[in-house]
Amino acid sequence: MSLQSWWIFVCATFLISAMPGPNMLHVMSQGMRHGLPRASFTMAGCMLALLSLFGLSAMGMSALLSALPQLLTAIKIAGALYLIWIGIKAWRDDSPPIDIDSGDIEPARKTRAELFRAGFLISVSNPKAVIFAAAFFPQFVSPALPKAPQFAILLITFVVIEMSWYLTYATGGRTLARFMREARWQRLFNRATGGLFIIFGLSLLAWRQK
Repeated sequence: MSLQSWWIFVCATFLISAMPGPNMLHVMSQGMRHGLPRASFTMAGCMLALLSLFGLSAMGMSALLSALPQLLTAIKIAGALYLIWIGIKAWRDDSPPIDIDSGDIEPARKTRAELFRAGFLISVSNPKAVIFAAAFFPQFVSPALPKAPQFAILLITFVVIEMSWYLTYATGGRTLARFMREARWQRLFNRATGGLFIIFGLSLLAWRQK
């Protein structure tokens, strides 16, 4: 892999990761509600899902999806429906207003394992993450050079960039929590978040038809 190819990968990944998709939106909402330390379990779940997809990519997932296009269609539908379901739950959420002064805002509502699992499921069910791993990622691996070192460099680069954005969104969510002391603002945020997840899911169902 040339330095130019790596730099293109850095720029592209930086811009793609910065986009407020399902992962970033979920990380922000968990940072707002639970604080940065507990939101780190959500980040870990999201990251493990992405690394799992990249591992599958290294083992030839792109070739499998090309050979079985119906599998990709099934992944898109399942992922879209899951995001819509998450959106409906967020829209209907009637959690009490956030009191940021209480420290760990909702310690009894979600365990660390639940935060990790939710992050993993949202990340791994996002069909665009599957496409990113299967189609975008391998383009930067030169077939003329050993693949393992190239995959390692790309993975390390991706983890650093993605985690930086996770921290940015989670910190922003924690700052946003200061405005969630009133029930009406909490309800507005829940509906805005839920609406965005539903839009993500519906857009993926529409994308499936292309």
